[in-house]
Amino acid sequence: MGYAVIARYQCAPEDEAAVRDALLEMRDESRAEAANEAYEVHVVVGGFLLYERYADEAGFEAHKAAPHFKELIVETVWPLLTERTVTIAEAL
Repeated sequence: MGYAVIARYQCAPEDEAAVRDALLEMRDESRAEAANEAYEVHVVVGGFLLYERYADEAGFEAHKAAPHFKELIVETVWPLLTERTVTIAEAL
């Protein structure tokens, strides 16, 4: 059963390049994770849309526990965001 995460990140225009660079590095790191089935970064008005898919919830939890998640998302991206929404969905 798949486990999907859809996140929308909004940031100030002056922070877009830094957020984009960190998200692209995160994409590359995440795609190498054992439980990762997809990790896409999309540009939208005012920010970015992420689509991530994992084999299961445990795979997503392992993703959040990875050192690159802390470095690139928690410490680099999140402080630059003006808004963040996350939707979790499980495949039927």
